[in-house]
Amino acid sequence: MSEINNVGGRVADGAKLPVPSYVCVRAHVCGQTGSLAPSATQPTGDDAAIVLALDLGSTMGWALSFSGQAMSGTESFKLGRFEGGGMRYLRFVRWLDDLMRFTGPISTVYFEEVRRHKGVDAAHAYGGFMAQLTAWCERHAVPYQGVPVGTIKKFATGKGNANKDAMIEAAKRWGHAPADDNEADALAVLHWAIAQEAKP
Repeated sequence: MSEINNVGGRVADGAKLPVPSYVCVRAHVCGQTGSLAPSATQPTGDDAAIVLALDLGSTMGWALSFSGQAMSGTESFKLGRFEGGGMRYLRFVRWLDDLMRFTGPISTVYFEEVRRHKGVDAAHAYGGFMAQLTAWCERHAVPYQGVPVGTIKKFATGKGNANKDAMIEAAKRWGHAPADDNEADALAVLHWAIAQEAKP
């Protein structure tokens, strides 16, 4: 949660999203003028909404829409030396709860939908994260949607089989400075989601 608790430095300079007017202003989030939002609960319109995008995995990329800008980062859910296999999922759910306490009600969750994994362990971990995420969304009545990897890659780069470096470069072209490909993927999912929601 370090990135979330110190969001002032996680809003990419100039990385403005083409979002509808329903986005919400929150405390500690720099707005278009660079100043802090005056209230933690003050919406900019009647239908305030926050979109969360995730690249599910042990090193999870995440991105949020805030007041027309993107906030993003990564969160590690790798198992500690003395942790049981389920602890990563408990920490993930706690992270989601903390995130929603910080942002307020989340409008929609989008996640990168992976159909094929190179290894069994990665497939098991992904399935666990997706199960926890969808159950959490159902519990909090948050709509959710998986977006195929190829769709995201093609949207970001023009190629459905783009590699990690190409996805990072795409995020940079949008004005972001992703720490790794996980954050870049989450940002691509967010931009795709915003583009879809902006359609009439």
